[in-house]
Amino acid sequence: MKNMVTRLTVIFFLFFLLVVSVHGSSTDSGAIYTFQQLLADGSLLLEQPEGYIKKEPEENPVLSYEYALQHKDKKLAVRYAIRPIDMVQIDYEDPHNAAPEPNHLFPMLFQTLVSDFSRGGNSPSNEYSASDAKSKFNADWAAAAVMDVNPDFSTEYEQLLLLALHKNNASDAYVIILFDEYASVKPEIDLLLGSLRFNK
Repeated sequence: MKNMVTRLTVIFFLFFLLVVSVHGSSTDSGAIYTFQQLLADGSLLLEQPEGYIKKEPEENPVLSYEYALQHKDKKLAVRYAIRPIDMVQIDYEDPHNAAPEPNHLFPMLFQTLVSDFSRGGNSPSNEYSASDAKSKFNADWAAAAVMDVNPDFSTEYEQLLLLALHKNNASDAYVIILFDEYASVKPEIDLLLGSLRFNK
C-alpha cells in the first residue's frame, strides 16, 4: 500500500509539473501567474546573464516551463520552471492515507525528472551538500544531473543539464540548460548555474 501511495504521489506531481501553462500558471480561481509573479511567490531571484535573448516557451510532453533564453552567439539555451509550494494541493479521498508533505517530495521528483529528460543511458547526478546548497542557492536542497536529452523535450540539442532547487515552504525550481558540447560552453554554463537563487 505504501508503494502504491508513493507511486500515486509521483503521478500526481508529474501531472502538476506538466499542467502549469508555459505562458502562465493558472489557479483554481482562474488567475494567471506571470513568470515574475512565480519568482516572487517562490521567493526566487533571477539574475539573467548578458548575451542572451528571450524566447517564447514551447509546449512539450516532458516538462512545462515559464521562461526561456537563447545565447546570442553560441549553441546554448536555458529554461526555467518554478513550482511554488503554495500552489501544490494534495487531496486523497481515503482518510486513512496521510497526504504527503510537499516539502519532502523533491528528491523523488528530481529522479523522476532525470528519467523523463534522459534519452537513455547513464545520467550522472550529484546532490549538493546542505552547506553548498545554502551558500550557492540559499536553498535547503539542490541537485544536478547531466544526460543525453530526450527528443520529446528538444530536438535541437544533444545534452541537458538539470539543476533542481528546493526551499522549504517556498518552492521547487528547475534550471534546464541545453547544449551540444560541454567544453565549448563551460564558462556560460557556470554562470547559468548561479543565475537562480532563493532570496530569503
